[in-house]
Order: sequence, then C-alpha cells, then structure tokens
Amino acid sequence: HSYRDLPLRLGELGLVHRHEKSGALHGLFRVRNFTQDDAHLFVTPDQVEEEIQHTIDLFDEVYNTFGLTYVAELSTRPDDSMGTDEDWELATNGLRKALEHRGLDYIVNEGDGAFYGPKIDFHLKDSIGRTWQCGTIQYDMQMPEKFNLTYVGEDGEKHRPIMLHRVVYGSIERFIGILIENYAGAFPTWLAPVQARILPITDKQADYAYELRKKMFDLGLRIEVDDRSEKIGKKIRESQMLKTPYSLVVGDQEMADGTVAVRKYGEQQSETMKVEDFIAYLQEQIATKAKKF
Repeated sequence: HSYRDLPLRLGELGLVHRHEKSGALHGLFRVRNFTQDDAHLFVTPDQVEEEIQHTIDLFDEVYNTFGLTYVAELSTRPDDSMGTDEDWELATNGLRKALEHRGLDYIVNEGDGAFYGPKIDFHLKDSIGRTWQCGTIQYDMQMPEKFNLTYVGEDGEKHRPIMLHRVVYGSIERFIGILIENYAGAFPTWLAPVQARILPITDKQADYAYELRKKMFDLGLRIEVDDRSEKIGKKIRESQMLKTPYSLVVGDQEMADGTVAVRKYGEQQSETMKVEDFIAYLQEQIATKAKKF
C-alpha cells in the first residue's frame, strides 16, 4: 500500500461470543453473544487526529438521529499491556488532543484502556439517566507491528501505519435495548415496527381497510389492519396500548369520503384527513426522522 491509499477503512458486522456468568446477564444489555459494527481504520500518524474527528462526527450524526446524548471517557494504560511508555504516551496524548480540540468534556478512566492501546468510550444516556457504553475509538500501534503492516510513504520508504478500532453502536442488541428504554416503547414514526394501524368500525369497512393498507404498503409504509369483530373503542384502546404512532378509524362516512379518522398515540381526539394527505404527512415524518408524532 502507498500512503495515497490511506486512510483505509474496513468494516464488518461481526458476531461476538462471551461466556458471561449467569448473574451478569441483563436483558439485551448484557448477553452471551452480540453483533458488533466493527471497523478498523488504517492511517498515517499525521492522519490520526483528523480521522478521530471524522469518527466523532459519525457518532454525533447517528446518536443525534435517535435523540440520544453521550458522555465521553478517556481510558488510559492498564497494568497488563503491550508496547513502550513512549508509544502509550503518544497514543494517549493523541486521543486527548482530539477530544480537547473538539471541546468535548470527558472523564479520565485511569488504567481501563485495552491491552494494545488507549481508547475513548462513548456512554449513551437513556431516558431515566442511566449510561451505557456503546461507541468506542481505540488507538492501536501494537497490531500493525505484530502483523508487520507497512505502507510506502512520500519518501519512498516503508512506514508503520496506526490502526484505529471503532464501533458506533457497539453491541447492536444493547443499542436496541437502549432505544426501547429511551422511548419506553413509543418509537417515533420512522422507527416504529408498525407505523399505523387501520381500525374498521364494522366488517363492512374491512375491504376498504385492506385497500388502504395495500396502497400504503406499496409505498413502503408499515401498516396493519385490525379486522376483529370487536367494538371500535376496544380496538382503539389496544392500538394505544401497543403504542402505535397512528390509529386510523374507518367507518361508512370515511369510506364514502376517501378519508381516515387519525388518532395520534397518547391523544384523545381524532382528526379527519384525506387518505392522500395522511400518506404525505406520514412520509414526511419518516423522511425527516421526526422525533415526535
């Protein structure tokens, strides 16, 4: 590889197994196997700080999209580690400089780095104030040496790259758990497994309900129909209990007018809308990743 090839960014979704003790298991937050969005970034020494800044930009974009905030933590050299004092000082100062250049407040966690280098951990806050370690950036000068990795620099000589490990979600299972806790199951429209539930008042509106569902489904919307022979009050109540963003009541009047009576999750009043207007509204909610209904 030439210096012109760097940064070289390689990523994968990898399944990781850990033989956790039974008492340590905790729902989706600590499991025996989980999926990591693992990536390794090979950079020149001059590119380290800029690459860390790009990675934090990525973290900000992802976490802000979900409405999550984080606390940064700089972890330093543990007792059981590889490498020289000089290497560790250079690496730790590189991470510290990146955090300070960005103006991020951070906590120093002495001795909690990986055996091959220091790291920055990103702890996400959930809706009740708990923090969960998810994202991480780890500075590694040991692996490139052990695997004898080199690139040809501008001077025509061989040089050793630096490897940055990074994950954004960390454990995807844990991240899903954080989202469930953070939203208390009431996901914004773009995230909700079912974005709207169509509730025909009687069997006479069932065909109309399924026509609406097909129309919306064909546009990529996640829609279900509750065609049970139950009173409409019970259907609405159960749709609300399922925390469906939108419950769409359809009776004879709505079927005749080409409308739906829209009730947002958590609200008592309904609003009658033309089907096309509701679809456009739903699509806008999804496209903008709106955090509220």
